[in-house]
Amino acid sequence: MENFSLRPKGNFTWTAEYRELYILTEHWQSDLKFYKEDLNFLYHLVDKYFISLINKENLGEMRILSSGLSETNINCERLLEKTSKHLTHLTELIDDPFKYDSHKFRSEHEELENEISSFIKKFRKIKQETFADMEQVIQKEVKKLTP
Repeated sequence: MENFSLRPKGNFTWTAEYRELYILTEHWQSDLKFYKEDLNFLYHLVDKYFISLINKENLGEMRILSSGLSETNINCERLLEKTSKHLTHLTELIDDPFKYDSHKFRSEHEELENEISSFIKKFRKIKQETFADMEQVIQKEVKKLTP
């Protein structure tokens, strides 16, 4: 499987200044917001075709797809909240470097990055599945409409 690690190579998490971690975390937040918008697009795509394409052979497929998108959306929201809190903690650390235990904070930073990396893998998979399922459903309906 591809490596979606977001940190620079080496010991970056453990040696970087808090300002550098802040900038990296802002990028994560920006990426998560982009994924959120992408999920909204996928929802609209499925929603648009769901009503017109619902039939017995597509129903299970559409339910699984909707469920996967919903789960991914919830996970994205959770990560956005977690990232926002992390940025707040980084701001506090920049102002007062002794506010938190550095080792514990950096471990949490690394854990957040791993969660985001895992989310990206799952997001890409659900996006691929969505397009593949929608393509099949649309092709079936086009064949029905074509004389």
